[in-house]
Amino acid sequence: MDARKVEEFVWKTLAAAAAFALFLSLFLIMATILAKGLPSLNMAMLTQTPRGGYYLGKEGGILNAIVGSLYLAGGATALALFLSVPIVLYLNVYAKKRSRFVLFTRFSLDVLWGVPSIVYGAFGFTIMLLFGLKASLLGGIIAVALLILPIMSRAMDEVVRTVPHELFEASYALGATRLETALKVVARQAVPGIVTATLIAFGRGIGDAASVMFTAGFTDAVPSSLLRPAATLPLAIFYQLGTPFPEVQNRAYASALILTLIVLAISLVSRVLARNLTKHIVK
Repeated sequence: MDARKVEEFVWKTLAAAAAFALFLSLFLIMATILAKGLPSLNMAMLTQTPRGGYYLGKEGGILNAIVGSLYLAGGATALALFLSVPIVLYLNVYAKKRSRFVLFTRFSLDVLWGVPSIVYGAFGFTIMLLFGLKASLLGGIIAVALLILPIMSRAMDEVVRTVPHELFEASYALGATRLETALKVVARQAVPGIVTATLIAFGRGIGDAASVMFTAGFTDAVPSSLLRPAATLPLAIFYQLGTPFPEVQNRAYASALILTLIVLAISLVSRVLARNLTKHIVK
């Protein structure tokens, strides 16, 4: 048999096996969450906050964690977006393409992307102690924003780098400034990628537990202020699984199901928006 055909068969088999392992993992995770969490899922979990003895198996819900997660991830995503867009536009419009500064910035973002989330939590906690702040929604937002900033920035950067160079030249030829080119040409062309990167970062932020454990704290109440502690779904799952009561443990799987559905909805929305917005860009 031809060696090239053997090599192609081997790699094709490995690729198929990897894809199968991916789908199998997803199926097993979803099956476990549905089997254990769906029977415990009810309207009380979605509409009520924990009452006295909730973690002992009594009445209540996780409304505090759902709202807290949305507040925290939403605020962190907005802050990260506010910082990411100028970084990406500077790297691709103002700075020299292959300068050492640009390469070092991208390398730094790649390194920050790989830093464990617990490190961001520890860093945020240290900064909070330095300024005398307590665990709060604001602290969690800052920690999660730092966590998703490199993810969002690098994703946007890769999208902006695909913008045809001819558009830059045409914009400059028409007398546009760098700022006008960045905002009216480059950003508009990269809107689908920016939206996708933003929603992916939101999904990453809402599902993280380590970075908010010491910064956002935990509370049974819905956060009413940026300076108040905030509960999150990942920590609610963690605390419920840590109890010795089977009923509460099943509620943890129901909480995990809610979190998974939120992330799934975000993924679907990002796909739909990216597909619709791609129709209006130059390729």
